Amino acid sequence: MYRSHNCGELNASNINTEVTLAGWVQKSRDKGFMNWVDLRDRYGITQLIFDESRTNKTVFELAKTLGREFVIQVKGTVIEREAKNKNIPTGEIEILVSELTILNTALTPPFTIEDETDGGEDIRMKYRYLDIRRNPVKNSLLFRHKVAMEVRKYLSDLDFCEVETPYLIKSTPEGARDFVVPSRMNEGQFYALPQSPQTFKQLLMVGGMDKYFQIVKCFRDEDLRADRQPEFTQIDCEMAFVEQEDILNIFEGLTRHLLKEIKGIEVDKFPRITYDYAMKTYGNDKPDIRFGMKFGELNEFAQHKEFPVFNAAELVVGIAVPGAGNYTRKEIDGLIDWVKRPQVGASGMVYVKCNEDGTYKSSVDKFYDQDDLTNWAKATEANPGDMIFVLSGPANKTRAQLSALRMELATRLGLRNPEEFAPLWVVDFPLLELDEESGRYHAMHHPFTSPKPEDMALLETEPGKVRANAYDMVLNGNEIGGGSIRIHDKATQQLMFKYLGFTEEEAKAQFGFLMDAFQFGAPPHGGLAFGLDRLVAILGGQETIRDFIAFPKNNSGRDVMIDAPAAIDDAQLKELRIKVDIA
Repeated sequence: MYRSHNCGELNASNINTEVTLAGWVQKSRDKGFMNWVDLRDRYGITQLIFDESRTNKTVFELAKTLGREFVIQVKGTVIEREAKNKNIPTGEIEILVSELTILNTALTPPFTIEDETDGGEDIRMKYRYLDIRRNPVKNSLLFRHKVAMEVRKYLSDLDFCEVETPYLIKSTPEGARDFVVPSRMNEGQFYALPQSPQTFKQLLMVGGMDKYFQIVKCFRDEDLRADRQPEFTQIDCEMAFVEQEDILNIFEGLTRHLLKEIKGIEVDKFPRITYDYAMKTYGNDKPDIRFGMKFGELNEFAQHKEFPVFNAAELVVGIAVPGAGNYTRKEIDGLIDWVKRPQVGASGMVYVKCNEDGTYKSSVDKFYDQDDLTNWAKATEANPGDMIFVLSGPANKTRAQLSALRMELATRLGLRNPEEFAPLWVVDFPLLELDEESGRYHAMHHPFTSPKPEDMALLETEPGKVRANAYDMVLNGNEIGGGSIRIHDKATQQLMFKYLGFTEEEAKAQFGFLMDAFQFGAPPHGGLAFGLDRLVAILGGQETIRDFIAFPKNNSGRDVMIDAPAAIDDAQLKELRIKVDIA
């Protein structure tokens, strides 16, 4: 037995108990006649004491050789600690060591294994197994486990059945690039890693499983950022004989359950807004509603004056920033420079100070009088002491730019409290999006999303106006989940493939297995997938997902710890009949 207790559970009630502990040396303090060692494991830290007058000489001398991260086992007696540490659960006691075994020595780690480490992200990614020993990362992984267990508990209590689906599947067009895997036994052919279990969960509904879920890995070969990884985890769900309302109610319930069990927070309201309203009011389809700053459209009040920039714009739109009326010119110029950055792309910005006396001072006073600016204030719901910032240009581009500014200002003003949670549903997404380069429509969600029945006639005449039976859950400005009611009959699915530009032969080659299944009594069905990584990060109060993933990739999609991806040798390539040709 390597240990009778862990390093986080002993306290004053255990005094005079003989114990055996094992773990890593966090640090040691050698005072000559007395040596203290902090022993760490997953559960906490326990202080060990080696006393020249009370400890066996051999053990005492061996203790002096201990280095950071040595793995050791000790036996000893729990005694009361003279200098108590109220910051840790074991701070009232220490172990008077009688036996010491060095289980393994350790090199000096390349960074300190402390909550506030001296290691940068690159070095910590390379030595991720050491980084996991630090409390912030360890606790993030334990937090993720807790969330996953609560998800399983909630869904299982509602009769959902967890079913595993394959990782080696057929490449199908679902929006992102597939990762492909060569098949040695099938020359010249490839598997794909699933972007999601979409078709399999629909086939499970055809199979009568009724309520399915899976916490599952998904794979997409796309550019990375802080909240995106090439492999990520979904809470994937599907149900038969349901309508949109049934799904929204169940997953509102899941979100309430998680917020209550994980964060101790009760959330009653899950507002529902349409995609069109979200884009018009917040400039994006995943709005953060923890704060205001709704968009106010100003074309009616800003155009047909003498200001050519606004007159030439498709959209003139502004936001009122609470309490920003006292911004200095330097602060305003800094924000103008911020929106001009290539990442945002605005050509400039107009501002209006809303003075406390009810008057206005703007950067375009030459063109607009006080009555005009009063209308701007009404449209943006500005109050005395606020600042109005206005952008103009092509509608979609300008909304995206103002949305970025809105989020940046909210961050600077401290309006994005990570311990405040504001969920909502965005519904009535467009079914199709037009690719301006190819002139073809593609599915905004995926090809199996059902159109609103009342919009079916528009598929022939105005396909861009057809709404989908689709919905996203948004939490604190992040899309944490999305889904739809699916097409469940072959005729409608064939019609959808037609409007997505598939020939009958292409549709059969890609999705013939699903179309065939629909002929054997497919029930009405729908579902939703939550992004577990992102959900856990938000519940954990973080903006990025990496610390909640045991072994994440970097921004180039590399695992710098194991040095992957990597070349494979010629023998493997020959066996797979693959030739590598890098220009």
